[in-house]
Amino acid sequence: MPVVDESRYEEGLRHQLSAGQMAMVAVGGSIGTGLLLGSAAALEIAGPGVILSYALAAFINWTVAMALGELSSAHPAAGSFGLYGDLYLTPWAGFMARAGYWAAIAVSIGAELVAAATYMAYWFPSVPALIWVAAFSAVLLLVNLRSVGDYGRFEYWFAMIKLATIVAFIVIGASLLLSGRVIPQYAIHGGFLPKGVFAPLFAMGFALYTFGGVEMVAVTTGESRLAKDIPRAVRLTFRVLTCVYLGAIVVLVGVMPWDRAGVTESPFVTVFRLVKIPAAANIMTFVLLTAALSGANAALYVASRMLFSMARTGWAPAVVGRLNKSGAPTRALLASSYGIVVALVLEKWAPKDAFVSILGAVLVGMLLSWLVSLAAHVRFRQRLSADQVAALPMRSPLGGWGSALGFVLVIVAILETGWASHLTLISGGIFLVVLTLAYFLLKKTRQEGSSAR
Repeated sequence: MPVVDESRYEEGLRHQLSAGQMAMVAVGGSIGTGLLLGSAAALEIAGPGVILSYALAAFINWTVAMALGELSSAHPAAGSFGLYGDLYLTPWAGFMARAGYWAAIAVSIGAELVAAATYMAYWFPSVPALIWVAAFSAVLLLVNLRSVGDYGRFEYWFAMIKLATIVAFIVIGASLLLSGRVIPQYAIHGGFLPKGVFAPLFAMGFALYTFGGVEMVAVTTGESRLAKDIPRAVRLTFRVLTCVYLGAIVVLVGVMPWDRAGVTESPFVTVFRLVKIPAAANIMTFVLLTAALSGANAALYVASRMLFSMARTGWAPAVVGRLNKSGAPTRALLASSYGIVVALVLEKWAPKDAFVSILGAVLVGMLLSWLVSLAAHVRFRQRLSADQVAALPMRSPLGGWGSALGFVLVIVAILETGWASHLTLISGGIFLVVLTLAYFLLKKTRQEGSSAR
């Protein structure tokens, strides 16, 4: 039976996002507290060798970006990797990519808002965190309920705050190293690989997670202003993320002794103090706040579009597939904010291990979208003739083999992360089993609904 292109079901979405806005949604969703605060954890695992972890993660990210670029140029849709799974793999793969990503990214919204409330305690220690979570949630929902053009402009400048800060960190840190004001720390305190040759591999899970967000650019293609903006947005997203992450980690490792990074304060604050920037701690707290809110804003956008796509194709209640007058999926937005409640409950009452388990499932949900996209791209390339490949709006220099290699590397990274953290592996496995059970249940309901019509 021929496969139907499901992008036609997304009628009603407004096509108002420019290439820069599409890229900044993905950048805003990617750059978060993982780099700004959690970089110390990766340093603790691998020492200066963490640079190799990020370099390998950047290569894997390249394979994903190129696959998404070709597929999204050929099939621009908010359903993105779910659609690619339907078209080139199986309905199960399409569902797993959509539902797994939606469930994962929705929980990350809550985690980011909880983090934002924590940062506000720096200035207002007596105000309950719940107040800040409620206030920030209301603001982000209002932003997302406006037209996608207004949303794109807001997120563009919101994400630009943290991007500009990290670029400033890279420039200042590089100048400190090159001028001799700071002694490079790359081979001090045990050498470049103080934890052993294989230590960079053990930090791969963290490095790969920080690159999570590149897939968001594929979701924005369902509302792109022009078809020619899609390849530009994909390339811009990859270049920005790679330059930011590799540049920041190289500078961080050079400026800070790896065994002291983050012990007393954020490495970013340390660098700003060295050049005597006043109120460095206040500035970085503000940047961390905007990073968390920008990440939540981007996650809410892509989660709502993913749920909207599922509704329009029969995998979610039809009611969440309705749009308001501005072209925003109101009910999908509200349903996708469930992660806020989940994060608050876990933060308040659940043991710490429970929260770690949820984050493990979030990582698996993100990587599912990568795996489906890479596998779908291999099949996509197999179906095209040489002339059809030449006519693609965007062509990957890696071809199908690059996506096959990326697929294998992601699997290896998942297994390595599971080996290092059995809790993550178990929670990710449970997550996949629940999604598969949901697929067969909804498939039966979907077929019965089609028969009734």
